[in-house]
Amino acid sequence: MPAGRVAMRHVREVLRLGFAGISKHEIARRTGLAASTVRETIERFKATGLAWPLPDAVNDGDLEAKLYKNAGTKQSDRRHAEPDWAGVHRELRRKHVTLSILWDEYIEQHPDGYRYSRFCELYRAWEGKLSVTMRQVHPGGDKLFVDYAGDRASVVIDRLTGEIREAWIFLAVLGASNFTYAEATWTQGLADWIGTHTRAFEAIGGVTRLVVPDNTKTAVIKACLYDPVVNRTYTEMASHYDTAILPARPRRPRDKAKVEAGVLIMERWILGRLRNRCFYSLAELNEAIRDLLVRLNDQRLIRRLGVTRRQLLEDLDRPMLKPLPVEPYVFSEWRARRVGIDYHVDIDRHYYSVPYRFAREAVETLTDRAHRAPGSSGISARPLFALCAQSRRPSRRNVCGRT
Repeated sequence: MPAGRVAMRHVREVLRLGFAGISKHEIARRTGLAASTVRETIERFKATGLAWPLPDAVNDGDLEAKLYKNAGTKQSDRRHAEPDWAGVHRELRRKHVTLSILWDEYIEQHPDGYRYSRFCELYRAWEGKLSVTMRQVHPGGDKLFVDYAGDRASVVIDRLTGEIREAWIFLAVLGASNFTYAEATWTQGLADWIGTHTRAFEAIGGVTRLVVPDNTKTAVIKACLYDPVVNRTYTEMASHYDTAILPARPRRPRDKAKVEAGVLIMERWILGRLRNRCFYSLAELNEAIRDLLVRLNDQRLIRRLGVTRRQLLEDLDRPMLKPLPVEPYVFSEWRARRVGIDYHVDIDRHYYSVPYRFAREAVETLTDRAHRAPGSSGISARPLFALCAQSRRPSRRNVCGRT
């Protein structure tokens, strides 16, 4: 660590004693400074071309400016070829890549370059300037962080009355490349939550190994540090795409720092730029968001790395992403219901029949079919007004059509 500058009152005392013929060691003893500092101060003064005693017009500021005129302009003494540290940082995000491998490649191109220990030391110093808070390393194709932004966008849904409805902004960010997907939805309900995931996978062009959501009730039924209970429909969607759900720990926002930072960027990059525009439909709002996402992902360079999110996606994430399934996931929702005494279940005010032996029992319904809970075979449910005789008790099959 470089030493601080000597106070000007000490400098004047050193110069006075020095030009009085007193030795440097004696000056150091009297002023409490190091002998090397005394010697350097006198040498700096002689290099300025000034004469002692100083004219009255020379104040402390002028003297300091002349003594330290060339401070901070020393040229680098590195005589070796400097590696591309941003490129080294990007390569380390690839699976199985280490500093040792990158140093071998560097030394092949520059045989007189840095030795391995110095190479690692310089990289750590460069990396230390990126951030000092909870550095996380995300391999390519490993994680997709998802969340909803706190702020919402306004949409005019009635041009005559000017009625406004707020739309939520869904956000998905890839861990390695920071590639960002955003979409506006009316609600944070399960249907919108699943739909935005499927469209995010399509926009990325592949599937990550893990999806990291917040502990929102839509995704996680019961938050737990060790064994969270994930929504059944959400789990089935993950199974369809051959990925897994890994919820962030409760009250640990840094577990999903990528998407938290993405929310901040989105609010400034999208909501800030759209603040003066008026939208009359959700589709119109999403079209504007897509245009801004093209600029964010394909045109804007990431500071210090000098590449776009799209380039990092192709270089880091694309080789490790799993392929999309042939067919996208079709939303279907599981609900807990109890069969009535008339062996019908109520689903959104529509009534469906089940075999009479399940009357009064708890069942789980999936869109338009139900199965007994727990652990029994599936049951085909039929609409109330298309009730067939096979669902009725044998003693009731002959009364079809009677009142």
